[in-house]
Amino acid sequence: MSAPRGTGALDVRVGPINGGCTVTVVGDLDTVSAPVLGGCLEELLTRPGVRAVELDLSGVTFLDAAGLTVLARADRTARRAGQVLRMRCGTGRAVLRPLQITGLADVFTIIDAQP
Repeated sequence: MSAPRGTGALDVRVGPINGGCTVTVVGDLDTVSAPVLGGCLEELLTRPGVRAVELDLSGVTFLDAAGLTVLARADRTARRAGQVLRMRCGTGRAVLRPLQITGLADVFTIIDAQP
């Protein structure tokens, strides 16, 4: 799946893992592209048999409020359904800094970096 943006695009790829799936996101996660990821996560988190979703955000180059909203909504959906949503953020500031500023770094399950 992908969404065009003025200077870039968002690429979302889904692959299987044991008991769930992995979602790899590359590009700008902003107002234009966030609905693509949101729709993908909503579909996965409501799919029967999916116990865990691992979200790899290490390729995200820009994250705005719309992207943060999608992540927060997905986290809430997973928790309500008794599923696990884990995030890989890498070490880049594009994702870690917005998560730190908003306090979401303390809410989300981040498995690869100490924000």
